[in-house]
Amino acid sequence: MEETRPFVSWDLVHDFMVDVFVKYGVPEEDARICTDVLLESDRRGIESHGCNRFKPIYLDRIKNGTLLPKTEIEIVKDTPCTVVMDAHNGMGMVASHKMMEMLIEKASKYGMAGGTIFNSTHYGIAGYWTTMAEKAGMIGISGTNARPSVAPTFGVEPMMGTNPLTFTMPTDEAFPFNFDCATSIIQNGKIEFYARQGKDTPAGLVVSKDGGTMTESATILKEMRAGNVALLPLGGLGEETGGYKGYGFTTIVEILSSALAGGPFMKALSGKDENGNNAMYHLGHFFFVINPAFFMGVDTFKKTAGDICRGLRNSTKAPGQERIYTAGEKEYMAWLDRKDKGVPVGESIQKEFIQLRDELGLTKYKFPFEK
Repeated sequence: MEETRPFVSWDLVHDFMVDVFVKYGVPEEDARICTDVLLESDRRGIESHGCNRFKPIYLDRIKNGTLLPKTEIEIVKDTPCTVVMDAHNGMGMVASHKMMEMLIEKASKYGMAGGTIFNSTHYGIAGYWTTMAEKAGMIGISGTNARPSVAPTFGVEPMMGTNPLTFTMPTDEAFPFNFDCATSIIQNGKIEFYARQGKDTPAGLVVSKDGGTMTESATILKEMRAGNVALLPLGGLGEETGGYKGYGFTTIVEILSSALAGGPFMKALSGKDENGNNAMYHLGHFFFVINPAFFMGVDTFKKTAGDICRGLRNSTKAPGQERIYTAGEKEYMAWLDRKDKGVPVGESIQKEFIQLRDELGLTKYKFPFEK
């Protein structure tokens, strides 16, 4: 499909977002980390977690008091191979960046390291953190819980988050094996993206209290916050198509994101208090780093991983299909396509950028989509 949205240069969007974060009270160094995480999502073509979420998930939450702009990181426990961190409701991306730096250093010395963060907030795409490990020649694994939106198999009540489970592994190719996705069929950010585009959500991804489905994206978002609809786990409704498998993976992420740190879980992550007022989210994340140098070596790992990926891509294609992909390949292709073009910015984000610029007095910024 031909892209009709205007592109804005990476540098312009980066500088603008950093300045907006700073105006909202985020220290500049932290603002640069947060901006890079969001733009990395757009670089990979994962627009549900890029500029699309800049205002509603971060700025609006800072404004309503459910996200603190200054991140006070507390190391609760630190051993040679593990870290437990309290983010004190600050920027989840800032805490996660510090966590990965610590774990990569530990894994370089001891071969493996794992950490968990509690009292945190949305940490962007999980693949950003696992890619930090991959860039160091290591394997990264991460997951996070989130506000309740996914129903258990045979249930209709939103109990757990979309709970991504992410792996990034180095290969001998130009891009890593990067598996970064929710354990539900669709995630909230994708429905938010559909709503912004005025598009329906495909049928069969959301279950209502009567066991039916719903497709109108804006209505889904509204009813989900009211607890009247829920997303379905990977595999879909019931057991016949394997919904119990996705349900199991969602539960694994929920347990690891909360139990390792003794943090809150499920309905306690709704962002609302008992009176329905806005409250801190208290999210939890987990991270593991594995160093192949402590096994049969980084080069051996990279070649074997690359051979596996090449073998899969070269296998027999289904009729009518031009190619087979491996995880991380489409994201790499998106970056190759966008690196010289910039960020595609739809009408809703254009309006948000202009509104933020004018409200914050950032008059030095002029966007190419302005007439």
